[in-house]
Amino acid sequence: MTASAPDGSSALLVRGLRKRYDDVVAVDGLDLDVRPGECFGLLGPNGAGKTTTIEICEGLTEPDAGEVIVLGRTWAESGRDLRERLGIQLQETQLAEKLTVLETLRLFRSFYARGRAVDDVIALVRLEEKRRARVSALSGGQKQRLALGCALVGDPDLVFLDEPTTGLDPQARRQVWDLVEQLKATGRTIVLTTHYMEEAERLCDRVAIVDHGRVMALDTPRRLVAGLGADQIVFFSVAEDAVPRITADALAAIAGAAGATQPARATDGGWELPVTATHEAIPALLAELERRALPLAELRTHLPTLEDVFVSLTGRALRDA
Repeated sequence: MTASAPDGSSALLVRGLRKRYDDVVAVDGLDLDVRPGECFGLLGPNGAGKTTTIEICEGLTEPDAGEVIVLGRTWAESGRDLRERLGIQLQETQLAEKLTVLETLRLFRSFYARGRAVDDVIALVRLEEKRRARVSALSGGQKQRLALGCALVGDPDLVFLDEPTTGLDPQARRQVWDLVEQLKATGRTIVLTTHYMEEAERLCDRVAIVDHGRVMALDTPRRLVAGLGADQIVFFSVAEDAVPRITADALAAIAGAAGATQPARATDGGWELPVTATHEAIPALLAELERRALPLAELRTHLPTLEDVFVSLTGRALRDA
């Protein structure tokens, strides 16, 4: 069976995917179309259905309904062949603690009829100095790089990375990002799940924002952010007892904010106001607060991000979801 995308091919095609665990609907009619050679991101909070979706696509979990076509084939027809062509890094990879880096990669290389030289993979994941070290002696970031090496040693056409940097410190996270960017440069297709918006913005060509098992939005990170219609997001807070004396409608009428496609949003600590002209909006906001006798407690701005897109779609912050 072959699969066709609008441009003539799909590395991964998902239609109407559904999966329920007892009374929890993990995936609810999800559609995806991943193009060959792109890094495609699934961005969403924990429990959004990302991992379940990936496990179905990897052939690890059976869906209740829907169609999954991987590299033009189905798991029912070509499971053995597909396993030779996929690289998989699970959300949690349990490696044998007493094996060395070299022994671990040799073991995983033995699972494939063809693949990459183990020494090349060790160099790729920057573990040359740890090749004789046991897994138990590796840091968290080194273990993640080793797990990525295990996913790449079979020289896959399609790579699944399920939250590859969760729990890592910022330096280790950026090392993994560098490796993924190197992998992208080889032209392989990557499907990446994450709940880090900056990770998706840096690595992914296109992103599907997922919540409650459904795709809420799908496009390039830049276009998703541009859809907010805002140049900046202005955050401000006032004295706690003064909060009820201002409304989203009043803020939307402020000069420099009227052109934004998304309304102001009350947060736990204040308000977030999308604006199209910061130089007009901030003076107008300050004047409006003064007119209402609202004492300003805090004021700051930031460029719109995928976090703001998620908030506009779901009404809550990604990190708090």
